[in-house]
Amino acid sequence: MSNGTKILARCGAVAFGVIASLAVVGAFLNSSPPSMRTGDRLFPIEKGESLSRISHDLQDEGFIRFAPLLEAVGRLKGTQSDFKAGYYRIPRASSTLAIHDFLVAGTQNLGKVTIPEGWTSSKIARHLEAEGVCSASDFMAATRSPELLSQFSVPGKSLEGYLFPDTYFVPRPFPAATFVELMVKTFFDTVGRIAPDWRTMERPKFQESLVVASIVEREYRVDAEAPLIAAVFYNRLRRNMGLESCATLEYIITEIQQKAHPEYITIEDEKLNSPYNTYKWAGLPPGPISNPGRTALEAAFQPARTDYLYFVLRDSQSGRHFFSRNLNEHNQAKYLYLKKP
Repeated sequence: MSNGTKILARCGAVAFGVIASLAVVGAFLNSSPPSMRTGDRLFPIEKGESLSRISHDLQDEGFIRFAPLLEAVGRLKGTQSDFKAGYYRIPRASSTLAIHDFLVAGTQNLGKVTIPEGWTSSKIARHLEAEGVCSASDFMAATRSPELLSQFSVPGKSLEGYLFPDTYFVPRPFPAATFVELMVKTFFDTVGRIAPDWRTMERPKFQESLVVASIVEREYRVDAEAPLIAAVFYNRLRRNMGLESCATLEYIITEIQQKAHPEYITIEDEKLNSPYNTYKWAGLPPGPISNPGRTALEAAFQPARTDYLYFVLRDSQSGRHFFSRNLNEHNQAKYLYLKKP
């Protein structure tokens, strides 16, 4: 064989190799792994994640076959920084190229769900089920998940109090455990902005602030009074006085006894035998009685500096309270505001 013939043969082999390689790349780009052929699947992208991290997460979770290929597509198209944070329901049988375009376009098909301040876990669960997000039973199971409790170093047996009330945008349906995790992360992000040094707090002190916040949430009506109400509770705790919060009795009746919300609290209610009864026992209840919002959390972590020990509702229309320093002042206020025609 002449040198010219050998050169042509080598060129032909190289060309064939290039074509074969391109064919393999094309097959990888335009096909999906077996795990993507059974149905739509959920994939999250957190804010600030790199294309490399996203690509390898997609590969590890079986969305694509080969992470470097997606990275190469991003570099070629100049889209490395265009992957948008959020939760994506990726259609079944999506190819690597289709997933690239899907994530860059930010096509999330999200629904809005609002969790009001002060709701308990069970009320949130029922609301999410009614909204078609997840089942109530799955949500409640997630709030008691040993894995999630350990992940966030939460004491006790429930994430009650750590589920931050906010407006969330998620696909429907959405995994209950993922929604709980999202709410708890939002809670800690919010606490971090309110009290940047919270990580250095002793765990009992942090838990005390959270329980106080959960009670303040159910007591205050005017934002400006929340720090005053928190101060009242802290002052009573220091004096080993019962908090005497009607909100804790309502929690016993509605959450523990599973009864309808009472129109008013009776003398008999104040005798209920429960560690959550702050009329019967001094100190804090065993855990949070609601999931507090930012106003109540700020009040608990940054209470007003006062010597108030009592408060009573003075105007049901405005929601304002009268604050007292001693029992005599409080009794006079009760007579004035609660006994008037």
